[in-house]
Amino acid sequence: MRKTVVDFLRHGEPQGGNVYRGQQDDELTLLGWQQMQRHLVDKPPWQTILTSPLKRCAAFADHIRQECNIDVHHQKDLQEIHFGQWQGLTAEQIEANDKAGFFAFYDDPLNNTPPLAESLEAFQQRCLSAWQQVLVQHQGEHSLVITHAGVIRIILVHVLSMPLTALFQIDVPFACLSRIEVQTTDKGHFSRLMFHAGQL
Repeated sequence: MRKTVVDFLRHGEPQGGNVYRGQQDDELTLLGWQQMQRHLVDKPPWQTILTSPLKRCAAFADHIRQECNIDVHHQKDLQEIHFGQWQGLTAEQIEANDKAGFFAFYDDPLNNTPPLAESLEAFQQRCLSAWQQVLVQHQGEHSLVITHAGVIRIILVHVLSMPLTALFQIDVPFACLSRIEVQTTDKGHFSRLMFHAGQL
């Protein structure tokens, strides 16, 4: 039996305000940097860091690499969902332009993809592919994954055997730190959530 530990860290507050940001590549605010810095202890436990290539994640990953000499891997599959025509808009703007589509998405996100957006099913497949890569390529290690709320929610509902429709029932605030521990045997993987919105 081998134990793999994966810490998931959502990026801090980004520039641009409260919008459907998706893959829009905004940088962190000063507050966003401070939110993430509180998780950087004197001797970080991680052997490897995997990050979304978007600036609000990758900049902090590269900062840890410089400060702590930990390998960083930029992984495209760890990007947030692409919101299509909603990207960069506030909820109020979307509702004003497409009230029926906006509420349909929250009532049934699987069957009501926003215009030109990545479907939730495709997003799920991408996130779980990235998760499986972590388990295979970094088995037995303690890794840090710096990513986005949507990615973290997808992986948590998978680990907790929740339906995909429960996605929005999980709160993932800025700089939220969660830990998943995976025991691997010849029969497969057994995963459990150790903490959510916690501290090292």
